[in-house]
Amino acid sequence: MEELEREDWKARTADYRGRLLPYVGPHLERRREGIKHPVHDFMFSYYSFRPAQLLRWEPGSDTLPSQKRPLVTALRRLLAATASREGNFGCFGMHEWAMVYRAEETRHPVPLRLGAAATDVVVESHRLQCSHFDAFRFFTPDAIPRNAHSPAAGDRPDFEQPGCLHGNMDLYKHAFRLSPLICSDLVADAFELAWDIRILDMRAAPYDLTGTTLDPTGEPWTPIRVETPAGKQEYAALQRRFAESAAPIRRRLIEECDRLLAGR
Repeated sequence: MEELEREDWKARTADYRGRLLPYVGPHLERRREGIKHPVHDFMFSYYSFRPAQLLRWEPGSDTLPSQKRPLVTALRRLLAATASREGNFGCFGMHEWAMVYRAEETRHPVPLRLGAAATDVVVESHRLQCSHFDAFRFFTPDAIPRNAHSPAAGDRPDFEQPGCLHGNMDLYKHAFRLSPLICSDLVADAFELAWDIRILDMRAAPYDLTGTTLDPTGEPWTPIRVETPAGKQEYAALQRRFAESAAPIRRRLIEECDRLLAGR
């Protein structure tokens, strides 16, 4: 029996690594060569889960260490509060535009697609509705008072909603913070969702990323022109699709929190 279990572990590990290497491998190669990627590096720099950790398959655990209970309790509260709300699909990705509003330099070393002045006009012609603190905290000083909300680090359960791209990307963060207590397959599900959402986030951002390749698909970057009615419609449709994909992952994370807190 032990031998069978060992072989099953090896097979699960091999399948898991094979699933994630198309994402992790190009990043490691770029890092060795000192090449930056304006879209995908975010997944390995903003999020603190190292590539080696992401590639390691774990089956999960039935034992919740006492020092982890406050984290699991807090995550469960945030996830459940987010799931209980209606999604907002009218923000049109303006959070990325607000991060460069009247700024002397951009957050990424690439030019703005419309130029600085026209980008500012787009921000001024929209109602900013960002509900996610980790996006809102990067708003420029001039953009902050334009936002309809003032989310803070300590009140995330009061603001986060299931239509938010960044909130749905952060399911990956919540999953790896529960690792190795939960099965790594759920971490991978959340990672792949966050990867795809990151691409949408930057396609709708004000940057000109012409020539950028969105590996591992190899597809070239194309903008979603959210400053236009057609672009808004495209963005909102994709935002809804990702909210639908995020819902079962969020539900599974809530179930895992309940399992751990109940000692099952």
